[in-house]
Amino acid sequence: MPAPEADRHRARTRPAVRTRVPLRQLLRVASVACGIQFGWALQLSLLTPYVQELGIPHAWASIIWLCGPLSGLVVQPLVGHMSDRCNSRFGRRRPFIVVGAACIAVAVLTIGYSADIGYLLGDRGGGVRPRAIGVFVFGFWILDVANNVTQGPCRALLADLTAKDYRRTRVANAYFSLFMAVGNVLGYATGSFSYLYKVFPFSITPACNINCANLKSAFLIDIAFIAITTCVSISAAQELPPSSSNSTTPFSEEGPGQSSHAEEAFLWELFGTFRYFSGSIWIILLVIALNWIGWFPFLLFDTDWMGREIYGGKPNEGVNYSTGVRMGALGLMLNSVVLGITSVLMEKLCRKWGAGFVWGISNFLMTLCFLTMLVITYVNKGIGIVGRDSPPDGIVIAALVVFAILGVPLAITYSVPYALISSRIESLGLGQGLSMGVLNLAIVVPQVVVSLGSGPWDQLFGGGNSPAFVVAAVSALAAGLLAILAIPRSAPQKSRAFT
Repeated sequence: MPAPEADRHRARTRPAVRTRVPLRQLLRVASVACGIQFGWALQLSLLTPYVQELGIPHAWASIIWLCGPLSGLVVQPLVGHMSDRCNSRFGRRRPFIVVGAACIAVAVLTIGYSADIGYLLGDRGGGVRPRAIGVFVFGFWILDVANNVTQGPCRALLADLTAKDYRRTRVANAYFSLFMAVGNVLGYATGSFSYLYKVFPFSITPACNINCANLKSAFLIDIAFIAITTCVSISAAQELPPSSSNSTTPFSEEGPGQSSHAEEAFLWELFGTFRYFSGSIWIILLVIALNWIGWFPFLLFDTDWMGREIYGGKPNEGVNYSTGVRMGALGLMLNSVVLGITSVLMEKLCRKWGAGFVWGISNFLMTLCFLTMLVITYVNKGIGIVGRDSPPDGIVIAALVVFAILGVPLAITYSVPYALISSRIESLGLGQGLSMGVLNLAIVVPQVVVSLGSGPWDQLFGGGNSPAFVVAAVSALAAGLLAILAIPRSAPQKSRAFT
């Protein structure tokens, strides 16, 4: 053919060259994590105590959290699968992020007004309020589904934008972790403030006391916050049309089996990917599972531990418990400050020592912190003033220091596993949405185990939170040993070419 025509033909067939996404744009895209985590921080710090105030016993409070992993077991892989195939003119990931953020707003309104709705439906008295509990659980399920709808596409969007540049993928995940830290700081600070009801005086009602009104007010702030960060994030993301994106081709189009049947049942496709996993991917997933068995007892019972074991209070009995919960929220705010600082240093740490080694050391640090919490509990009980007076300042300071130090391994948990999985699954041709769903399975399965077992396990040894923290310490120790001994310090050969 003539030369000009041949040149045009080559131009048509040559794959599109993706320009590097500026870091400041990745920063704006990752900002949605701040809004999501603001609400998650309120959820972690206030909802376990609040559900006990509605009348659910401590032994069964963890069952409420079972809805999170059960929804995540199906919802996040399904949403990842759907977003990989989405052909919307608004992009593949952004529609899911917007819908998830809207559902989060509806859910927190439902939770915040659960006591009022229960009152309208017939709840009376200060004991068990079954109607309010029912409304709360319904809102809680919506919230966990919405969190899963939003977070998976957020992570996948960052992976799409960084393509096969694995160093920038680590940087993007570090940005995501940084904004999670900022959201945590703001959320825990809001949760520890005991006078929010004065900002929203209408929040106090016959069914809603001051603690309830503070929760309701915090969730109203959360709605405004997530709306702002979602707008900033989706306006910054410039997604390529699916036909021009070569770096994130869904598994059903370019996967190991070269399947082109979009109608194939997604669960078969999800579990079908397992047979293509290398040994290193299975090791990473196992470390993730052990790591989260360590984290969930702390995340479920951190403020409850401060209210019960440190301040010696009980829900709806005096001020000690609510004071301890607010002090626990303060400790989690300090935790988030440390998390943010660690996120900034993450890339340098992983480049110097290797992601697997850094992850392993962080698990050893978790083990030491959980064991220290057990020692603090034992010493505080030995003093003999638990429940009768405020704990000594030294005990409270020691507990706050432990909460703060745990920000280091939490930052690594929020960043390193995602980068490791993304870099190793890319070569299989999986879409990033589905790969995030696969990783999520390694998180939600241990969460189901902890949610079902932690309450009865604690009751077996006389109540309290200490037995769950023993399991957490052992699991974190196993995760640390496996990460250091079995995960290579260097990146995969393919990824080094892009760093």
